[in-house]
Order: sequence, then C-alpha cells, then structure tokens
Amino acid sequence: MSDQSAWGARGRTPQPLVGVRSIKVKLGLLVAASATVAALVAALGRSGGVPTWLTLPVTIGLALALTQLLAVGMTSPLRQMTAAARRMATGDYDVRVPDTARDEVGELARAFNTMARDLAGVDRQRRELVANVSHELRTPLAGLRAVLENVVDGVVPDDRAVLATALAQAERMSGLVEDLLDLARVDAGKAPLAPRAVPIAALLADAVAEAEALGRGVRYDVQVAPPELVVTADPARLHQLVANLLDNASRHSPAGGTVEVHAAATGERYRIDVRDSGPGVPPADRERVFEPFGTLAASAAAGTGGTGLGLAIARWVTDLHGGTIGFLDPADGTSGARVRVDLPREPAARPAAAPTQEVPVSAPIAPPPLPAPVPPPPSVTDDLLGGFWPERGVPVRPGLLLGALGAGLLGGLVLPERALGIGTFLVLLAAGSVVLAASRARRDPFTLACTGLCVLLAATAVVRDAEWVVVLCLFAGAGLCVIGVTRGRSLGGFVLSGLMWPVAGLRGMPWLGRTVAALPVVGHGAALLRTLVWSVLGLVVFGALFASADALVAEWVDALLPDLTVDTFVLRAFVTVAVGGTVLAAAYLALNPPRVDRDPTAARSVARRYEWLAPVLVVVGVFAVFLVAQAAVVFGGHAYLRRTTGLTYAEYVHEGFAQLTVATALTLLVIAVAARKAARETAADRLWLRAALGALCAETLVVVASALYRMDVYQDAYGFTRLRLLVDVFEGWLGVLVLAVLVSGIGLRAAWLPRFALLSGVVGLLGLALVNPDAWIARHNLERYAETGRVDWFYLRDLSEDAVPVLAGLDGQDRVCALAGREVGGDDWLEWNLGRACAADALEGSERVPLGETVACAGSGD
Repeated sequence: MSDQSAWGARGRTPQPLVGVRSIKVKLGLLVAASATVAALVAALGRSGGVPTWLTLPVTIGLALALTQLLAVGMTSPLRQMTAAARRMATGDYDVRVPDTARDEVGELARAFNTMARDLAGVDRQRRELVANVSHELRTPLAGLRAVLENVVDGVVPDDRAVLATALAQAERMSGLVEDLLDLARVDAGKAPLAPRAVPIAALLADAVAEAEALGRGVRYDVQVAPPELVVTADPARLHQLVANLLDNASRHSPAGGTVEVHAAATGERYRIDVRDSGPGVPPADRERVFEPFGTLAASAAAGTGGTGLGLAIARWVTDLHGGTIGFLDPADGTSGARVRVDLPREPAARPAAAPTQEVPVSAPIAPPPLPAPVPPPPSVTDDLLGGFWPERGVPVRPGLLLGALGAGLLGGLVLPERALGIGTFLVLLAAGSVVLAASRARRDPFTLACTGLCVLLAATAVVRDAEWVVVLCLFAGAGLCVIGVTRGRSLGGFVLSGLMWPVAGLRGMPWLGRTVAALPVVGHGAALLRTLVWSVLGLVVFGALFASADALVAEWVDALLPDLTVDTFVLRAFVTVAVGGTVLAAAYLALNPPRVDRDPTAARSVARRYEWLAPVLVVVGVFAVFLVAQAAVVFGGHAYLRRTTGLTYAEYVHEGFAQLTVATALTLLVIAVAARKAARETAADRLWLRAALGALCAETLVVVASALYRMDVYQDAYGFTRLRLLVDVFEGWLGVLVLAVLVSGIGLRAAWLPRFALLSGVVGLLGLALVNPDAWIARHNLERYAETGRVDWFYLRDLSEDAVPVLAGLDGQDRVCALAGREVGGDDWLEWNLGRACAADALEGSERVPLGETVACAGSGD
C-alpha cells in the first residue's frame, strides 16, 4: 500500500487501516493495538525503574493517542458523508467523498457517490426541462398573444384565417402539454401497458394516414414482412411511438422526399425501421436527441418546429414494452437518419417505471466534482464538552508540535537524576514559551501579567533549595498558566481551567492528527530516516574521535551529555513523553481555549429581605460572642483563663487556630452568597446589605488578627515550622481578601475581585519564597533557643540548604548539632541553585560531622 493511500494527501486525515476489508477486524485491531501498547509501555516503565506516578499517565496517554489515530481513520468517511449530505441538502450535487476503503464503510461511500451522481443528473435534467419548457411555451404563446392583440386593436380583421392562426398556436401549446403529461405518467410509473393483439400493417397505415394529413409534401413507403404480422402490444402506446417517429422523419425530410417505414419479424421479436431523406444525425449526437428537449442546434436531424419531446416519448414507450431504440448508420449509398425499434412480440404485462437515464457521451465535460470538506475529527469528549468547548476553526500549527517535542526532549535530558536548579528553569521557560506562542490572548494584559508571574514562580527553582516552597510555586505557576491562556474571570472558571488541562490531551487528539499530517516530512519517511541515521552516525563517530583525542573536548562532552545507560534511557524517554505531552496539551488549551466562565447573568435575589438577612445576622452574633470571649481573656489575664478553662495561654491559642482559619474562609463564602441573593432595588435594601456585611467583614478582620496573634504566641512557645509559617501566610491572605471586599463596596460583586484574589495569592507565595522560609524558620528557632534554651535539632537538620548559612553561624557543639550529616556540593551547572551555592560557601573549609556520630546536643527534646 502506498503512503498516500494509507495516509491521504497532505493535510488530510490519516487512515492507517484503510486496506482492511472488515469493520469488525478494524475494531479488533484497534483494541489489540491499544492493549498491546499499554502493556508494553507499562512493562518498559517497570523494568526501567520509572515511578508509577509517571508511568501511569504516559501509558494511558500513548494508548489513547493510538486509539484516536486508528479510530479517526475508521470514522472519517462517515463524517465526510455527513458533510457531503449537508451540502447536497443545499442543492450542491457535485460533492464526492473518498471511497478507497475496502470495508463496509467504503461500500457505503461508493453507493453514496453513485447516488450523488444520479441526483446530479436528475437535477441537471430538471433544470434543462424547466428551461426548455419555458422556451417552447414562450414561442407559441407569444404568437397567439400577438394575433389576439392585433384583432383587439383592429390591426387585422377577425376573419377565419386569423382565428385559424390563433388556433394553430393554441393547439401547439396543447400538444406540448399533452406530451409533458405523457412523460410525467411514464416517469412516475403510472403508464401501465394494456397489451392486446395488434396487426402491424393496420397500425402503420393509420399512423401514415395521420402524417399525410399534416400536408408536408412527403411520400411514405411502408413495407411489412410478413404482411399479416400480428404482435402483442399496447395499441395506443405503439401508435404514439410510430406517430412520433414519422413526425420526426417528415419534418427533417425535404419536400418531395421519401420516408421509408419497414416492419419485420425476427424470431420472438420484431423491429420497425424508419428512414428519412434528410441530412442524418452525427454519431456523437445520437443519444442526445432521445432526451427531453434534446434538440441539437448542430444536428439537422433535430431541426426546428417540434417540441423536442417526440423521440423522448418514443424511447419511454419502447422501454415500457421491454425493447430498444436507437439510430443506425444509413445503408450503403443512402443518406438520411435511420431509427430502429426492436420489440418483443410478447412483452411482459406489468407497469414499468422509467429507467434511469445515463449521462450521454455527447454531453459537455463537466469539471471534476469537488471533494467533501472534512470536518475536524471529533474527540471522545465531543458529546461531553462540545457545548462550551467547540473544536471548529482551530488552525494547524506544526511549529507548536515541534516546540512541544523540543521541550520534551530538553526535559528528558535535563530533569532526570538532577536536583531543581537552572536546568529545571530552562525546561519550564521552554515549555512556557510554546504555550505563550500558542495563546490567542498573548497580548491581553491579564495574560501578560500571568506570564510574568509564571516566570518568577519558575525562577524559585534557581533561587531556593527548599523543595516544599519550590513545588508550591511550580504548582501555582502551572495553574496560573492555564488560567492566563483561558482568561478565567471567576473562581469556577479558575477551577475549570485547571481541570481542562488534562482533558485537553484528549480534546486535542484530532488537531494533533491534522498537525502531523501537515508536517512537510510526512510522506518522506524513508528519506527522513536515512538523513537522521547518517547524521547521528556522523555525530557519534567524529564526536568520539575528537573526545578521545582532546581532554578539553572530552570534559565538554561529559558536561553536556547525560548518562545514557539502559535504565536512565527508559526514564528519560518517559520524562520526554510526559513533558512533551503536557506542553502540547497546554498549547492546545491556549490555541483553542474553552469557555470556562458562564455568560454574566443577573443574580436572582430572594423575594423577602429576611431570607438573607437573618442568617447573616446570626453569623454576626456568633462572631460577636467570640469577640466578647477574646475581650474577657485580654482583660481577665492568664490567671482568669487558667482558672476558667484549666489551660495555659499557649495551649489555649493552639486549640483554636485551625478553627479560626476555617471560619475566616467560610465568612467569605457567606458574604458571597448573601451579596448574590440580596435585593438592591431600594435604598433600604442597599443600606441593610452594607450594614450587615460591613459588620461581618469588620468582625472577620478582628478574627484574622486574633488568629495571627495566636499563631505567634504558639510559635514562641513550641517553635517555628514550615506548616505554621505557611498557615500564617494563608491567614494573612484571607485578611487581604476581606479588605478587598470592603474596598469593593461589600458583596463580591466587583468583576476584578476573583482575579485580584488569584494574583494576590500568587504574590503572597512569591513573597514567602523571597523571605527564604527555611532560613527564616532556622533564625527564629535559634533566637528562641537563645532565650529559652530549647530547640529541636533534628528538625533543624531536616531543613533545606537554604538554612545552612544561618546554622553555620553557630559555634562549637551547637554548630555540630545543627549541621551533622550535612554535605553540600557536587552539582553540575544544570543543577546550580543559589541556596545550595550559598550553603557550600558557608560550609567551605568546615569539617563534616557524620550523622551517626554521637553528639550531646543542648536543648534537645523540645
């Protein structure tokens, strides 16, 4: 099978299973291929030591990609037929669909093309019929109108001759109408035969007598062999056939000419020949004259003066009797047109529908039919997501595919077996560049702001060694990336944007197939493979020679090339596919963003004010009770708290911090719901809304301050940790949101609030990374150690290298306790990180203390 037959022309949908003859076999191959690929990839990942969290998505993605590739080839003819049928419904019958498939769908496509050709022929005949009938009726109608107008205007007298002229024109129109009715009856199958015995000699004599009555000055020579020939036929229809042949022959014979009519029996059949003495019919036009109004200007046989329906009626009468009709070459030494009718002597007594007329060979050569436009292949998510995520009009961008592949290869070379650092930042920068290039909104201010923040979030991998904060920043950057390209505006839009990223891997499969088919290398696989093999061979051979000949070149090669053992090669392959696929899905999301936000609609407020006001006032009252309790603690002092609750102040503040954080978040939800449901028609409505929600926001700010104070007291008592610091930042961010609600005028109705919440949260996370949280935690724990003599050395040793410059400032045994087992250095340039670099500088020249060495550490056990 050629490449073109398997994959189609450039830019068309690939059909790798086009040669399989059964749709059932295709489905079996699809299932078998997908299952085999999934099993092989999973086994390869297990044998290469690839972690499950990486093996599973890569395996599923490759299996789905193969399934989509094979399924598209199976279903594309059906989509093409659907598109062609829509065009045919608008009157375009020149459309055709590819019918190269050998299965049942291919048979359906061939039948569809046959139907399209037949409909095109019928449509052409309909248009010609309307045009010719209009033309034929216009001539006698114009003559009749002129005669009558002359009579009415007194131009000519209303004598017998003038009226005879008018009658002749009316009779001509009447004859045309009768002929059309005959054709309609035959075409509709409503012209059944009424066969009985018909003497041919008598029938021809009657027909000749009628023809002679027309007075055209033509002589008729009739011969019947045997003279007593009797056949079974419909006498009216057979008379109509012969009369039309004689009329056609007499009109094309010169005055004084002879029309020969010969009838003869030939076994179980008989034939009637009619020859005139006119110029004849060229062979190329002999089929055309049997069509309705098939008069040819270039054919003397067609001539003028007839309706153009006589020979068409003769053919249909012949077909009704099961016979044939056609023009023959004149006998030697003779001229004129010669028509032969061949009929059975005993025709089948049944109604006969009009046969399908084939396009005559003499018809003008029409331009080749246009292929049906191929709609974008539907994804498996069409039914679920097609409403708000259409796939129409997505441009094919091969550069995005190559860019995603390049980012994947870079990730496969750089990321495995390396710590976070410059290499990670370069991979993220390459991936983000591909997504930004694909984005339709890359000039939108919000998208540009998200782009800048994403770069700063990715840069934390170069600045900080604390993986917990770097990972948080990278996840925030990923979410901000998809929100930026989809231009989300609400909390629901933000969440939906994140969910659509993995779905884009499925939604974009048809686009990926069209993009692959549009690559200029498709169809040149052998040449491309040869070029790649020779290039790699030249690189390996000459690179090895120069690396072995020069020590500096060898060092450069070792620094640039990763370790390509079997295990690492498998891992790098999985990372390449994972990174490339993730970037490609994000690029499709940017190229064809879904509508993640609903159209803005007016909020439906409740009918009565108390429906929203009462719940809000209840919450305000509960907050008031809490604030009274806080005032009692402040004014009553620690002794009152211990006497009343039995708790120390440190235990008291620890007990309620988490609940206060949850209460703050729920308060924002209460404000959002109340603002949406509250009526705003009257000044009283607006006053109550502002008063109730303003009071709630003010109380919430006090709760935020109380929560932050409680955490500060608790950390002073029990030490500083990452989680406690992160919760502090989160609670502070909630307080900022409450202030933003107050600034917006109460009620979360400002359109900028969701995006402000998003961007302020990202800025807060960047601020956390900027303050160097592990160093901050180490510094405050050491300050607490200096004040109280209590510290958790085990926790300090678990901090990242970011904390080493602070811990290295200790002296003597404390330094040993803080840095035991710490070893920094040995990174290559792709792993370089500011935190690790500062740690290495701080430990330079220090003696390493093994972690297992027994060291007596003061203050341990906190």
